[in-house]
Amino acid sequence: MTQENFPSQGRVAGIDYGTVRIGIAITDVERKIASPLENYNRRTLGKDAEYFARLVREEAIALFVVGLPLYPSGDESPKSLEAREFGQWLHEVTQKPILFYDERYSSKFADELMRTASLSSKKRKERRDKLAAWILLTSWLETGSPRMENFAKPLE
Repeated sequence: MTQENFPSQGRVAGIDYGTVRIGIAITDVERKIASPLENYNRRTLGKDAEYFARLVREEAIALFVVGLPLYPSGDESPKSLEAREFGQWLHEVTQKPILFYDERYSSKFADELMRTASLSSKKRKERRDKLAAWILLTSWLETGSPRMENFAKPLE
């Protein structure tokens, strides 16, 4: 998919990928603000596909921004490959374009925010992934919604 094929309008969903839980945040239609939406606990591939297809329909998602976990050096990690494979699967399931965006420190920043809010460890665990997705998506918006070629290429 080329840059010209990426929709410039419509809601964007930010994804904090995890093997057990996926944090999700979404933008408003104008892509001015992002809000944490929910954590999705992974089940089977079929149920996961149903969930994401429903999310696209109900929230009118035009594009997904999937967090790409990188090492502090900027190099890709083994989790980067997992996130890329998930992004490829997500594209196949939803037929929506996928951008990969550097998510270094989003989970750590989410933890710091919740610690300053004096939340219990149980409450922090419940909110961490969707808050990390919100941080990722907010960062993407604040940097001018960069396109894929600035950060990562899709799987071939």
